[in-house]
Amino acid sequence: MKNINSYLFIVLLMLLYSCKEKIAAPAAAEKFCLSNTLKHTTIIDTVKNERVKNVISLSGKIEADEDKWVKVFPVVGGIVTEMKVQLGDHVTKGQTLAVIHSSEIADYQGQLTAASSAVKIMDKNLSTTRQMFASGLATGKDVIAAETDLEKAKSDLKKMEQTNAIYGSRGDAVQVITAPISGYIIEKNVTDNMQFKVDAALPFFTIANLEEVWVMANVFESDIAKIKTGYDADIKVIAYNNQVFTGKVDRIFSILDPQSRVMKVRIKIPNRDNLLKPEMFAQINIRYDDSNLQLPMIPAQAIIFDKNKNFVMVYQDDCNIQTREIEVLETIGNNAYIKNGLQPGERILGKYQLLVYDAMND
Repeated sequence: MKNINSYLFIVLLMLLYSCKEKIAAPAAAEKFCLSNTLKHTTIIDTVKNERVKNVISLSGKIEADEDKWVKVFPVVGGIVTEMKVQLGDHVTKGQTLAVIHSSEIADYQGQLTAASSAVKIMDKNLSTTRQMFASGLATGKDVIAAETDLEKAKSDLKKMEQTNAIYGSRGDAVQVITAPISGYIIEKNVTDNMQFKVDAALPFFTIANLEEVWVMANVFESDIAKIKTGYDADIKVIAYNNQVFTGKVDRIFSILDPQSRVMKVRIKIPNRDNLLKPEMFAQINIRYDDSNLQLPMIPAQAIIFDKNKNFVMVYQDDCNIQTREIEVLETIGNNAYIKNGLQPGERILGKYQLLVYDAMND
């Protein structure tokens, strides 16, 4: 019996060993590395320690830069015979805006013709006087007088040429109004076949260069002390709700509106793509220092929100990237202040980080 038990024990050990051999060893997890394509398209940002800023939220509207617009007035009275542009059109310097038929222009053109004829007559008179002087029939004084008359006639002609050029004279009693600068027509007070006098108070056109615009923000009395020139501002408009425009406080108008009890603050914004139009309503966030608290700051777009938590991808090298949970204190504009999880000097993926996150955490 004892021998039988020993035999069964040996057989059992052999079976267990055999089963162990048949169980496949688990495959080692494949290490993630940035591909060359992803490496050249992603952005690696360095965590910076920055003073935490607070935000004042204001309302306002977009306005054209008054230093970069021109009001175009008619210089003579008449009738508008052709209207070449409409409100909102973009025009280039020298482009025709309107054509005017004017009796005053006809008068100036007549004076120009008379001045041109006078020059020809005086030139002929001088030539004749010089011939007579050579024949002894005229004196040197006569020649000097003829030369003086010619110079006066030339001066009068030049004056009339300049006058006709200023008035935009094109012949046939026509004045052509042209654009003095390139920009957009933001005001138009003229129509086809309109009769007008030169003393009209309103300009025909106002042309504005919109490569840079103003945002005029309304500041209530309680916030006046918090705002200073040079402060950063983020601006959003309804037309481009997902886009943030940035600028700086350029001027503070130290006068309150007696009705609304607000003070105006001006912010300059680059507008190279001409997306922002005058009279658009704007929401403005002005960032200001309100404490000595300093925290790590990263671009807000680098944060991944998943499972009700915030994560970033911490970069050591192409094959050493870590998913790390962070705690965000607040997000202001395009920046996020980190309460826990990151240290200044660490590097994170700032673009296409979600692709890396998905690849590493699936």
